[in-house]
Amino acid sequence: MSKIGAILDIPALFNGCQRLRASSSRNLSKNLRKMPSVNGQLVLKYTKVVPDAFPPTKGSLKAAGYDLKSAYDTVVPARDKALVDTGLKVELPEGCYGRIAPRSGLAVKNFIDVGAGVVDEDYRGVLKVVLFNHSDKEFEVKKGDRIAQLICERIYYPELEEVQELTDTERGEGGFGSTGKN
Repeated sequence: MSKIGAILDIPALFNGCQRLRASSSRNLSKNLRKMPSVNGQLVLKYTKVVPDAFPPTKGSLKAAGYDLKSAYDTVVPARDKALVDTGLKVELPEGCYGRIAPRSGLAVKNFIDVGAGVVDEDYRGVLKVVLFNHSDKEFEVKKGDRIAQLICERIYYPELEEVQELTDTERGEGGFGSTGKN
């Protein structure tokens, strides 16, 4: 056995990881059973409130988000913002919230960004996307244009506890570039 193997006890460490993975798998399976699913897959339910609204779509099988499309023609004025209606309502899987994120192509090519991008698990209203135009010219959104992406992310709801002081860390109160890393 190598020195590293003797120090770390690799077989015991490996077995411990397997037990942890098995335990995590059981917990994950138990939690997944609570979520809306079809054939073991999580389900993101949606409904159209505008009859010819466009359903969310994925650009590829492993894409992180579902593309959201505009239900109407809209103009985002230069150096301003606009609220763009998707014509959709969604029901997120239990234990998830929706994050409305920018589309990289819109950001790079047109200086369009997304704001106010959190959809709470219990929200049942129409999805509208705040688009910020950082360019000097207005941006036209046509009906059916992909404007943002909806990403389902796991969320936790911790209890709040007020304490007299927090535990110390090596970093402490340093922020805004204080770690010296680029």
